[in-house]
Amino acid sequence: MPKAYWVSAYRAVKDPDKLAAYAKLAGPAITAGGGRILARGEPAKVYEYGLKQRIVLIEFESIEQAVATHDSPGYQAALAALGDGAEREIRIVVGV
Repeated sequence: MPKAYWVSAYRAVKDPDKLAAYAKLAGPAITAGGGRILARGEPAKVYEYGLKQRIVLIEFESIEQAVATHDSPGYQAALAALGDGAEREIRIVVGV
């Protein structure tokens, strides 16, 4: 079974305090769900039409595990803490 990768791209951080509250809850929820944070922060370099925006890359053993972690009560509490503190998107993709 291929691994899955959860990619979060932040378009804007509107409230750093809400982002910090989210991070305090999200990290443990993701780890409890079997996620392993591989990278986070702004890109060192962007090319073509890339945007210099915060990115988080998390590895899971499967798509099901990634989705279950996102939908878990712990991660949903983190999302509630974030609220409107950031504009972002999350994509879950299959590894090759």
